Amino acid sequence: MARVPLCPRGVPSPMTETADSVVLSYPADLSDWGRFQVEKDAFRAFLRRTRETASEGDVWEEFVGVGCCGNSLDVPLRVESVDGPAAVGDDTAFDFAVREACDIDGGWQVQSEAGPS
Repeated sequence: MARVPLCPRGVPSPMTETADSVVLSYPADLSDWGRFQVEKDAFRAFLRRTRETASEGDVWEEFVGVGCCGNSLDVPLRVESVDGPAAVGDDTAFDFAVREACDIDGGWQVQSEAGPS
């Protein structure tokens, strides 16, 4: 009986075809600071490591760091489209679009008493 090597979570088998790109949207009322955090290369790399698949219509609540103090900022990212198979891999590109507002708290205010509770 042949043993099949197991791949760690979020890492597709070398024989699995992966999506070329995934378009994610975030709410229009996400602050400039929140947009900066979400669109960073490090956040895109985080998504490649933590997401196994992406399908149109999926909504991912993703934590975005707020620095050294304060509450977390969870951003609802929606998968708008996937170019290629659903599997996410090391070469999958993430692009971002803006969708309708949804009363999201964000920006530096999440680090203050006036921020969300």
